[in-house]
Amino acid sequence: MVLERLQQMASHITGQAVQHHPSDPLSTEEIAAAVAIVRQEYSDLFYNAVTLWEPRKMEMMRWLASPKTAPRPHRVADVVAIGRGSKVYDGLVDLDEGKIVRWELTEGVQPLITMEDLQIVESVVRKDPKVIEQCGLVGIPPQDMHKVYCDPWTIGYDERFGSSVRLQQALMYYRPHPDDSQYTYPLDFCPIFNADTQEIIHIDVPKVRRPLNTAPPINYHADAVAKDTGFRNDLKPINITQPEGVSFTVDGRTLSWQNWNVHVGFNYREGIVLSNITFNDKGNVRPVFWRMSLAEMVVPYGNPEHPHQRKHAFDLGEYGGGYMTNSLALGCDCKGAIHYMDAAFVNRAGEPQVIKNAICIHEEDAGILFKHTDFRDDSCTVTRARKLVVSHVFTAANYEYCVYWIFHQDGTIQLEIKLTGILNTYSLNPGESAAPWGTEVYPGVNAHNHQHLFCLRLDPNVDGQANTVFQVDAVQGEGAVGSEENFYGNAFYAKKTKMATMSTGMSDYDGSTSRTWEMANTNKMNPYSKKPVSYKLVSREVPSLLPKDGSLVWKRAGFARHAVHVTKYSDDQLHPAGRHVPQTSGEPSQGIPAWIAADPEGNLDNTDVVLWHTFGLTHFPSPEDYPVMPAEPMTVLLRPRNFFTQNPALDVPPSFSSTPSQVAAGKTGIKAIVDNLSRLAFGGKQEKGGSNDCGCK
Repeated sequence: MVLERLQQMASHITGQAVQHHPSDPLSTEEIAAAVAIVRQEYSDLFYNAVTLWEPRKMEMMRWLASPKTAPRPHRVADVVAIGRGSKVYDGLVDLDEGKIVRWELTEGVQPLITMEDLQIVESVVRKDPKVIEQCGLVGIPPQDMHKVYCDPWTIGYDERFGSSVRLQQALMYYRPHPDDSQYTYPLDFCPIFNADTQEIIHIDVPKVRRPLNTAPPINYHADAVAKDTGFRNDLKPINITQPEGVSFTVDGRTLSWQNWNVHVGFNYREGIVLSNITFNDKGNVRPVFWRMSLAEMVVPYGNPEHPHQRKHAFDLGEYGGGYMTNSLALGCDCKGAIHYMDAAFVNRAGEPQVIKNAICIHEEDAGILFKHTDFRDDSCTVTRARKLVVSHVFTAANYEYCVYWIFHQDGTIQLEIKLTGILNTYSLNPGESAAPWGTEVYPGVNAHNHQHLFCLRLDPNVDGQANTVFQVDAVQGEGAVGSEENFYGNAFYAKKTKMATMSTGMSDYDGSTSRTWEMANTNKMNPYSKKPVSYKLVSREVPSLLPKDGSLVWKRAGFARHAVHVTKYSDDQLHPAGRHVPQTSGEPSQGIPAWIAADPEGNLDNTDVVLWHTFGLTHFPSPEDYPVMPAEPMTVLLRPRNFFTQNPALDVPPSFSSTPSQVAAGKTGIKAIVDNLSRLAFGGKQEKGGSNDCGCK
């Protein structure tokens, strides 16, 4: 009877009463139903994740092509649970049928660390006698243990402990006053926490001890700044208004704007997932990408001293970009007329939890879309651009990552990431040099060199599934100066190299050749250029992975060895560093290297492929980054190449336009209005007819 009630509950959730789009994240009701079904057969579990098991691609495509006749994909929950003794279980729960369809004990792995896992550690370290002893050695008396804090990280991998026990390392700090930043007072030792027994099992202590920093606090919150320097008083308000409302529509989680249509998903690990992305080309709805997400990232630190080699966080695979997502606030994180989407997750006890306003969707002015002024006759056309932004922000302990998926009117898709927050810090003795592995950003505060390397997963669907990826380089013509084919020596062209097999489908960045990568449908040619329709990956912030070949980071973060990998599509290959990342040794390397090794001659030509792109920055900290970092942006562009037969944004209403014949007939040209508009900016008097005659909108 209990199972029957659960099946009825699941049927109610996913049946006619509530028609979820098959790609929608699980609702709170679905999460609760999945947990209830699992509990009927398996008790005494802690829940690490309950998320949507995405419908298989071909099944989903058939349903989208004919939703009234094709079978609707079932709602299936992907469950990760932890039992006593750090035992890890992976399961699938079919919510339509109300039953478990897969349940496995997965040996030798540890799933990601949740926010609840992190919060437990701080209370334990404050009470541990061994930690109290170490605090006393660096100058913190037992009665001040309430002022001791820690940032719990996964242990990464430590050969002394292996992967069978679920561990965390505690990066230790001291906070003199509740309003002070603990990162000014890092401690020099590192406890190891057993998450299963909830106790400290070891403490790593450096050979050279570093007592508690005695520098005065340096803080960034408003009260501290007001007391220290005060705030600038020369900023005038900027108001963003849309009195007639927004130009986009949202149906469930399907977003339509201008010619774009996209489903906006979200999960605990990747955060925002965009799928079934199409562009309406003069009435012809054309597929562009099947799925896009920020799939993984790694932050390797460059100090070779033990135990700093363990500091190389996989922030998505080890903690979850969705789990760490902020609730966004109007006027702070987003401005304008906003549409928000919430995110639902499971907690350790198996109860649904909701992050309000996890996703922000809004429009922004984007400057000039296109412009031309004819120097001969004062005629001019200028059209201002608008962009649609789908964003979320997540906090990974000390760092904030602001993720913006941006759709442009000309068919371009942009991923912009801004890094802000606080540097990870370590203690420094008076007179000790932080060089060469770091920088003293404040007296006694050492910020180590590090990288932020993000892995973008792109599933192209450029006019269909059969796509081919080409490396494109700007190269000189082959002939020597004076030769028949290149007499003047000025010839250059775009050299395209097909990424044909799994073993050869990898590429590094080369700025000297302006290297890009094209995802092309070679079965369809542009009628004008006679070139395949394609989308081009343009990315210029692509540092190499600096840890050496064979290092621990190199082995664990195989996706970061090259700027681009191309693999054959597989429904189960979503995570470039593997499904379970914490405490992996990298022997063998999981994720992309394993997939390539399993099928090195796999064909990538004119088939269903996935492009993985690793980009980011190398950060050598400086005092300007402290006590809180100004946001540093980086961007990736996906631009149509030979996809359209003309500028696809010509039909965007211009801000101003005049033809040569209109100017000749005495109508206002662009030069006649410039002076009036400039005076308006500085509060000067406007000449009669100034702003209305210009036609600018």
